[in-house]
Amino acid sequence: MEYIRFGNTGMKVSRICLGTMTYGKPSERWPWALEEEESRPFIKKALELGINFFDTADMYSYGNSEEIVGKALSDFARRDEVVIATKVYNPMSKDPNDAGLSRKHIMSSIDKSLKRLKTDYVDLYQTHRWDYDTPIEETMEALHDVVKAGKARYIGASSMFSWQFAKALFTSDLHGWTRFVSMQPHYNLIYREEEREMIPLCIDQKIAVIPWSPLARGLLTGNRTMERNETMRAKTDGFGKMRYNTDSDFELVKRLNEVAAARELPASVVALAWIMGKPGITSPIIGASKPGHLEDAATAISVKLTTDEVKQLEELYQPHPILGHS
Repeated sequence: MEYIRFGNTGMKVSRICLGTMTYGKPSERWPWALEEEESRPFIKKALELGINFFDTADMYSYGNSEEIVGKALSDFARRDEVVIATKVYNPMSKDPNDAGLSRKHIMSSIDKSLKRLKTDYVDLYQTHRWDYDTPIEETMEALHDVVKAGKARYIGASSMFSWQFAKALFTSDLHGWTRFVSMQPHYNLIYREEEREMIPLCIDQKIAVIPWSPLARGLLTGNRTMERNETMRAKTDGFGKMRYNTDSDFELVKRLNEVAAARELPASVVALAWIMGKPGITSPIIGASKPGHLEDAATAISVKLTTDEVKQLEELYQPHPILGHS
């Protein structure tokens, strides 16, 4: 495993982050979720491979993902040896104040997340989306106070427009509050719109970039077509169908399979090698629900694509509307 500095901080994280949305209680929203006993072997395997970075969110299975991650990490690792990240924003109940990025919700949510995660602090506390109903000053001061209270080491953000992220950074600088140190954008070989503004902004501001959905909801594993969606996740994932379902998307997957075949590698390894080779990328957040997923991701770290291979993969790209900000 390789480790990399997390943006402009001194913290080091593995080049792969294990995303844990897959772990929780199956429900109408998450019918493909893996229960605790199915999930724990993946967390243990991640640690064995040297992965020290784990990402979850309060809304994943409405807190059950945090509970599974917290229990597994307390059983399998020493707290100071792992980097735990979680998120706040999405509704956790029908209570109108149990959502968003108000001071009230942030202060309540961090304590609930810590209890579920069985820890006194998280290493990275992230806003899950932009809150249009709360002044950014209120949000940033509340997050600053969370850090000063010792409940989070750093703060980060996820999918938003570049002007919004710039405004958040400016607001923190203006008031001397804790700054975002990371951005978790939607970014992969099929969806590259973040290359236009967000990633250059992050590079300029020395912000860690930790992309979500680097395998495009499994499409970049190369084993699906528009007619054939084999997994439970693919069959029930309205998000994926809405975002990755054009002819050009599947033409790009076909090209990915060709490059992977020439390398005698799985398509997922090549797709991850591509994203880890892009400027500014710290650690892609990968999910693991089947044997081999983590091993393939670890293999990708050592795969260096040639200039010609990168050109082959990128030349079919078609611009997309903005996806994943809500």
